[in-house]
Amino acid sequence: MRLLAGRPAWATRDLAPGVRVVLGVVGLVVLLATWQAVVAYGLVPPDVLPAPTEIWPAWINEVSGGFWSQAVLDSLTHYSLGLLIGSALGVGAGLLCGSMPVVDALTGGAVRLLRPIPGLAWAPFAILWFGLNTAGATFIIAISVFWITFYAAYGAVRAIDRDLYEVAAAFGHGGFVGRMLYVVLPASAPGVMAGLRTGLGQGWMSVVAAELFGAPGVGARMLQASSLLATDVVVVYMVTMALLYALTDVAFGFLSKRALRWQG
Repeated sequence: MRLLAGRPAWATRDLAPGVRVVLGVVGLVVLLATWQAVVAYGLVPPDVLPAPTEIWPAWINEVSGGFWSQAVLDSLTHYSLGLLIGSALGVGAGLLCGSMPVVDALTGGAVRLLRPIPGLAWAPFAILWFGLNTAGATFIIAISVFWITFYAAYGAVRAIDRDLYEVAAAFGHGGFVGRMLYVVLPASAPGVMAGLRTGLGQGWMSVVAAELFGAPGVGARMLQASSLLATDVVVVYMVTMALLYALTDVAFGFLSKRALRWQG
């Protein structure tokens, strides 16, 4: 208490939501102003780092030419399919391994072998198995999302209080289906939701990597622009991905709160 008594109020209390928004805007303005000044005063060559004032005209050109909408549509297709497949398989496998020790033991060796392999390392196989198309990009994204959601679901199940299983058995739900419906799914829901939300970001980080080998989308467009030294176009798609992630994260946050409102 003595340590806290000598500290100012702003250092010991949470900031109001409105204050956080204002400070966030101020920080963004400072970042953009510093960025503009660095380029304007020649500290960094403009062909290496474009000024913020060059981004909007480049964005308009991409939109008017139809490149931006097509790239976003392609990436959203890869992302949505990969996220859906990777999340469904990851959560399902995590719940199964976490609730069944025999399955956990049988798959433990394979999990330890495959987990350290990054999604991008599967690109050669994605090309051989699926080709340079949506299926190949979806495969890489799904693998990246799978491990995030798998371990989130697995950890959530393993953290469930064992006494809950005994309570469920006392009420006639001691079988596998009963335990899953009345114990595992409700008790692990917050952890699973947290893993799914992390998977949203992991999926977007994997989009560019998945498209670098030739699949159409935002990543491919960035690669084309960088080969032409069009750094302003590269930044356009970097900002585009950031905005797309922000939209999906906000939407998922809203939906997860609605889904978990039963917790009170």
